[in-house]
Amino acid sequence: MRLVISFVVAFAVAFGTGWFLIPFLRRMKAGQGVKEYGPAWHNSKQDTPTMGGLMFIVGIAAAVLAAGWEDLASGNFGAGFVFLFALVFGIIGYIDDYVKVKHHHGDGLSAGMKFLLQLAAAIAFTFLLRKFGYLSFDIYIPFINVTLHPQPWLYTVFAAFVMVGTVNAVNLTDGIDGLATGVTMPVSLFFLSVSVLWGKEDLSIFSAALFGGLCAFLIYNFHPAKVFMGDTGSLFLGGAVCGLAFALDIPVALILVGVIYIAETLSDIIQVTYFKLSHGKRIFRMAPLHHHLEMGGWTEVKLFMVFTLITLAACLLAYFGVMNRFPI
Repeated sequence: MRLVISFVVAFAVAFGTGWFLIPFLRRMKAGQGVKEYGPAWHNSKQDTPTMGGLMFIVGIAAAVLAAGWEDLASGNFGAGFVFLFALVFGIIGYIDDYVKVKHHHGDGLSAGMKFLLQLAAAIAFTFLLRKFGYLSFDIYIPFINVTLHPQPWLYTVFAAFVMVGTVNAVNLTDGIDGLATGVTMPVSLFFLSVSVLWGKEDLSIFSAALFGGLCAFLIYNFHPAKVFMGDTGSLFLGGAVCGLAFALDIPVALILVGVIYIAETLSDIIQVTYFKLSHGKRIFRMAPLHHHLEMGGWTEVKLFMVFTLITLAACLLAYFGVMNRFPI
């Protein structure tokens, strides 16, 4: 019942927030800045409001309080920790969006500044989870049911790398209408399923809230998008995804559930690296991957459907890979 409450509250609050937030963002002229090196056909999106991720952030916060208050009051802080971790990244994204909107261009905070802020958040979260018993400093390998036992300092380096990488990979995926939203929805269902399986009720409440908030946001974000989540939303989602993975002690599962995030990131890295090494040649028509496929004739709706279905299949596979992580 609490999971249903979490979903419904997150959906209702996020959807209701959209009715007021989108007109407000339009009045504030908080339009999406299109980068000069982005696709020319995205120029029509220039005035679409950004920072819409505030909708599902507010919805998830309301759901965690409404459905998870019993856990928080009894000292079960899992949902609160994951939300606060995601919120820190959302705040970094909000600052980035604000700079873009204020100066009316597609570039916000410097890459170095964002990296340092994200790294600090990742390290702090790792030690917080460890202190409250959510993290073992072990690395579980799905399917083969093997657990590695690295030194704490090495695990911390691993965790920081995975967290910062995941957050920025989700951010990179948010390049066309509804894509990051659609891809993250089955990921949230994956975490909901495993947290229910292992009796992690506080984390299942957060996962249900995440799914509910995204369902509501997709109504506004599906092509043609009335609003974009902005870095406010995409960095929050990245924080939520890796926060759940680490709180459930299954970070390696991100390789499967985040297959689209990884493909998008690798395509960008490969493109930039090859461009520099070959003095101007390209492997992809345009990076990241979704732009390459767009230039090959794929519509935004087709990309949304295919990438979401691929993620859904990967999440089903990942579920069977991690189901033996903890005794039932």
